[in-house]
Amino acid sequence: MTQSQTSPSDAAPSGATASAAQGATQATTQTTSTTTPASDQHQQPPAGWRNPLRDPRDLRLPRIAGPCSLVIFGVTGDLSKKKLLPAVYDLANRGLLPVNFGLVGFGRRDWTNEQFAAFVEENVRAHSRTPFNEATWRFLSGGIRFVQGNFDDPAAFQRLSDTVSELDRERGTQGNHAFYMSVPPRAFPQVSKQLRDSGLAHSPSGAWRRVIIEKPFGHDLESAKELDRVVSDVFDPGSVFRIDHYLGKETVQNMLALRFANMMFEPVWNANYVDHVQITMAEDIGIGGRAGYYDGIGAARDVIQNHLLQLMALTAMEEPVSFQASDLTAEKTKVLSAVRVPKDLAHHTARGQYATGWQGSEKVIGYLDEKGIDPNSRTETYAAIRLDVDTRRWAGVPFYLRTGKRLGKRVTEIAVMFKRAPHLPFEQTATRELGQNAIVIRVQPDEGITLRFGAKVPGTAMEVRDVSMDFNYGSSFTEASPEAYERLILDVLLGDPPLFPTTREVELSWEILDPIEEYWATLGQPQPYRAGTWGPKEADEMLARDGRMWRMP
Repeated sequence: MTQSQTSPSDAAPSGATASAAQGATQATTQTTSTTTPASDQHQQPPAGWRNPLRDPRDLRLPRIAGPCSLVIFGVTGDLSKKKLLPAVYDLANRGLLPVNFGLVGFGRRDWTNEQFAAFVEENVRAHSRTPFNEATWRFLSGGIRFVQGNFDDPAAFQRLSDTVSELDRERGTQGNHAFYMSVPPRAFPQVSKQLRDSGLAHSPSGAWRRVIIEKPFGHDLESAKELDRVVSDVFDPGSVFRIDHYLGKETVQNMLALRFANMMFEPVWNANYVDHVQITMAEDIGIGGRAGYYDGIGAARDVIQNHLLQLMALTAMEEPVSFQASDLTAEKTKVLSAVRVPKDLAHHTARGQYATGWQGSEKVIGYLDEKGIDPNSRTETYAAIRLDVDTRRWAGVPFYLRTGKRLGKRVTEIAVMFKRAPHLPFEQTATRELGQNAIVIRVQPDEGITLRFGAKVPGTAMEVRDVSMDFNYGSSFTEASPEAYERLILDVLLGDPPLFPTTREVELSWEILDPIEEYWATLGQPQPYRAGTWGPKEADEMLARDGRMWRMP
């Protein structure tokens, strides 16, 4: 193999893959950088030379981002502290960030670059997935900058413009900058306009500018369209990345492999064999310090509109022509376009609010007693809905989506429940303990897949009982699964959009949820449910009317 003629000390360390990542990262710098300062310049490779690790057929190394920076608005918030900053560090530690990388924080605090770097280090040490490495930190900290200011201050954005220009000169980021809006949705338009007015949204020739928007994308269809109009006025649609971190989880992506790389599942993945599908996202925590955001939004807008409808689309979609963004999006869009909301919303939706109860061994307060919550709030902390997909594959198969806070445990899963076999050769007593066959995709926290089927109980009698066959990510692969934000941030820096919802998908999701929210707005207080249980009785009654029951995760 042709080797890079550069010093190993110039590349980002990466644990077990350090030496390989160094060669690939340095080669990126050699073949793409024209503005790298003298101290970082290296001997150019011979004419026509190509780094073999950049060959798309070579799977020895993951894809590595080119020269760029990441600017985070709302950098002192919980999302940034617990997810974004650790994800950036973990990418650097795995050798997936280039030598020419910068990290910029924008916030109100009067910090120097050194104070912000100390803040980043503190949170990286507390929350990163990979072990703290001093060499990685030295590499990363050299490109850390902080800009103090408010979103309504044009001078602050001019300082930000000067800072990214400085990174272009000193770190060789080559004009490539991504802007992460980890801010309240009401601030999206203001930040977008400031980026436009300061010239930051405009990329010079041969460079790129991208914007990453955290959910929620509006609070209804009308606001989502307005938000899209404002952002599209500033950035090219292909440069707008809407983050749904669930789509970055390995188990969600494994859904595509499970369905389309195996012959054994696809023939039964349809209405001929599937009875119904349950998609659950349960949390065992309350709203914490998110009262200002959560009250008035609720469980359905917070989770169903984005996470669960995306999981449903991946479960129900047809096989795409390829896994390119356009082909994958086309199939998901078809599913969301075919979703039918029940006419009788009173019988096919349920909502609730958690009340005082026990979460494990701890007694917890109810939603209406949380700090900052209106005692008369009608915001739901639990939501369950039935949806149908009017396609030939799924005709007559209901999809049940539920989410809630202060439930029995933290779990996200997709359960495909199959029809019961006729059991003609068996006596009724032989199958009385046999339930429905199921394929359960566990998204979190115990990532994996469970296949449930019937097997004979050892003994002289013919007795059939449910058993489970488990695939677990943690024990099946030597490499640990990366955090979702690692994958998604890297995809943004690479300009790879398959895992990001498009404008059309967002609008279709709101078209599905808006009628339900409008109906709920005519009702009174949501039904209370005791903390630590699995939701209000209304949700159990919803499935009982269809002759079904919720699966216990």
